[in-house]
Amino acid sequence: MRWRTVPTSPSASAPRSPSSDAPAPAVAAIADRVVGRLAAFAPGQLVTTVVGGMRLADYLPTRTFELTVHTADLARALGLPVDVPDTAAAQSLAITADLAVGSGRAGALLLAATGRDGGLSVL
Repeated sequence: MRWRTVPTSPSASAPRSPSSDAPAPAVAAIADRVVGRLAAFAPGQLVTTVVGGMRLADYLPTRTFELTVHTADLARALGLPVDVPDTAAAQSLAITADLAVGSGRAGALLLAATGRDGGLSVL
């Protein structure tokens, strides 16, 4: 793998695009484009993943889960509040519950979520 070197001095750096200074508008533009493209597909549309075929409606929540968890990781590492939007939180927590049930660890998750293990309690 070749690594690209990025100039560090202001005089040597390439002109910056407007989105590099203000990522929120760039992210919003990407989100709008993706939503528009997704509208063309039926929820039952099959997509190919690294683990095989999945329905689009089943695949998209897994991407929300990954984005939610890794964004929370980044926020914590940067000392920022871990503010998860309600929809992403609900979807990610539902996947977490399904995984716990499927792996036989629902009891442990329930104990952890209710503070029985000395940690966080949602009650």
